Amino acid sequence: MSHLDHTPSTPGKFKMDKSPYYSRTRWHSSVAKLTIWSFLFIAVIFVFFYRSPPSSSNSDPSRRYLTSATWGGAAWEKRVRTSARIRSRNGFSVLVTGAAGFVGTHVSSALKRRGDGVLGLDNFNDYYDPTLKRARQALLERSGIFIVEGDINDVSLLKKLFDVVPFTHVMHLAAQAGVRYAMKNPASYVHSNIAGFVSLLEVCKDANPQPAIVWASSSSVYGLNTKVPFSEKDRTDQPASLYAATKKAGEEMAHTYNHIYGLSLTGLRFFTVYGPWGRPDMAYFFFTKDILNGKTIPIFEAANHGNVARDFTYIDDIVKGCLGSLDTAEKSTGSGGKKKGPAQLRVFNLGNTSPVPVTDLVSILERLLKVKAKRKIMKLPRNGDVPYTHANISYAQKEFGYKPTTDLQTGLKKFVRWYLSYYGNKKAVAR
Repeated sequence: MSHLDHTPSTPGKFKMDKSPYYSRTRWHSSVAKLTIWSFLFIAVIFVFFYRSPPSSSNSDPSRRYLTSATWGGAAWEKRVRTSARIRSRNGFSVLVTGAAGFVGTHVSSALKRRGDGVLGLDNFNDYYDPTLKRARQALLERSGIFIVEGDINDVSLLKKLFDVVPFTHVMHLAAQAGVRYAMKNPASYVHSNIAGFVSLLEVCKDANPQPAIVWASSSSVYGLNTKVPFSEKDRTDQPASLYAATKKAGEEMAHTYNHIYGLSLTGLRFFTVYGPWGRPDMAYFFFTKDILNGKTIPIFEAANHGNVARDFTYIDDIVKGCLGSLDTAEKSTGSGGKKKGPAQLRVFNLGNTSPVPVTDLVSILERLLKVKAKRKIMKLPRNGDVPYTHANISYAQKEFGYKPTTDLQTGLKKFVRWYLSYYGNKKAVAR
């Protein structure tokens, strides 16, 4: 593919009147609760950095972070500046972390199309096939977006990027994803989702000017909460997985850096994002692969033979939410690490508001692929998966007019077309 398949049209900037934001007291019922969380996060980071054994090539071959990437020099700085150059009136200069990821690629492309300056950062780890990430990188490079190769925990690199470019905004999408993998490699989640976020926040709070930050949280923070649809005002202190716990930790750290340093921070709770150029570890993606290859696919069911359902959200709708959040993000109030006044702190659900049983997802794929799936019904394992997700998006609707427009049937049709084109599978044609 030479371009993003079915990418959203170039959105304009949102210029809506600001309404009062949620009081931070709605997130945190007491100072004691915040203190407990803060001590917990500090303890986790301490254990990871000071008590974990040094990594080696034999420790976990599935998680090899690139450490040989080079950066710096006049030519490198020129590429950074050129990529981040603003080309529209009132445009932003945006650092996108995780730019070679699924959401990162689509968001970077949308920002560039509307004239914002965009610089990517990605470590190209091999949690899933790096070839797909390299293909996304090539796609972005053709549109003039440079992705710096490096790890989010490389503070020297982050500082250098801010020295070269005075970023107005950061879209922080770099993270270790996946609920189930956390049981195999918990350290990777601490490294990326906790330590990595702290590294970024530390550099941003010392920057002058400080950027406004929009970052990816997750619908997983709702954990064992049984009230639906999930609202930003609901409790999120019962995570069902380590992944969810690290995302909840991120929300608490965002509160801390907002309170102490005046950083403007907006968290986005994504609900089951899917679409072209997606992640191979997601069910819709590997279901498609296995159906075409004649392999049996597992269909999980909840207690008492209940349906497992997800609020599947098409990538174009997620991009709209990301850009809407950027456009309504207020400036940070700190300077050189010192807070000068109250700063904006928000969290939004970005979902489709229409949960669909996974069994229906499989039926749609069968029709599009013209292949009957070999289903195996299994009990939902105790690995952190939850039986049901459903987003209440009224807050995002009020703040920047967020409105998803793509139903699962339409979105999967676009995904299947991309999949067959990218992988060259001629067994079926999506119509």
